[in-house]
Amino acid sequence: MADNTTRTADRIDTGPRFTESDAIRLNNLFRGTDTPEMLRSVLKDKLIGEVAVVSSFGAESAVLLHLIAEVDKTIPVIFLETHKHFPETIAYRDQLVAHLGLTNRLIVEPDMELVAKKDENGLRWSWDPDGCCEIRKVQPLARALLAFDASISGRKGFQSATRSGLPRFEIDRTDAEGRLKFNPLASWSSEDLEAYMVRHDLPRHPLVAQGYPSIGCAPCTSKVAPGEDPRSGRWKGWDKVECGIHVPGSPDSSATDGELPPGYDPAF
Repeated sequence: MADNTTRTADRIDTGPRFTESDAIRLNNLFRGTDTPEMLRSVLKDKLIGEVAVVSSFGAESAVLLHLIAEVDKTIPVIFLETHKHFPETIAYRDQLVAHLGLTNRLIVEPDMELVAKKDENGLRWSWDPDGCCEIRKVQPLARALLAFDASISGRKGFQSATRSGLPRFEIDRTDAEGRLKFNPLASWSSEDLEAYMVRHDLPRHPLVAQGYPSIGCAPCTSKVAPGEDPRSGRWKGWDKVECGIHVPGSPDSSATDGELPPGYDPAF
């Protein structure tokens, strides 16, 4: 009689890395634990597997990166090189990496053949910001994260209405892989961040002093007036508040395959 028993070693686990219950368990486990202690436990004990930090090297990035460097300077730090960044951001990225002694910076670029096909003149941001983010951020990050079980994000709950109530641990719903997203600064306030920056004498992004409290790609980032939502300067004039790497993805908005809409004049 044939033996239909499947040996454990022969099984291929095709399930997600993490489930909602894992995120709930971790949130409960670290409830009330301060951020540095939580980071030490999560990273040193590999509680969420192989992990990478995703950093924009923006206005508040120094805080999270300093906290990470205090635990392990070899943690991979992913920077999405969209080729649309302010030159100040690139310079700040290099300065901060050197200052903190980070040794595993990963610069992730878009598929340049895809960019040439769908954003030939480099102006897609001006008429289809979602499509621009899709090819320059969302898809490249998805490829970069294939090697990891979880990512670390610098998001904070106070930054915008869409981030209010942000948990420390959540399932990354931008893909079907079941990765975990770890938000160590979820409950930090702007005052907490400022106090940490001062206490550790961290270098600041030069554009912050010029009125940019949230900094992304140059074409889609504007100055913010005092009292406005810190992220109100991102994609100003569009019904868009996230680039797509932190929210469930949508089909690539590339029906035009990079062609400008009829009658569109980018210089207008």
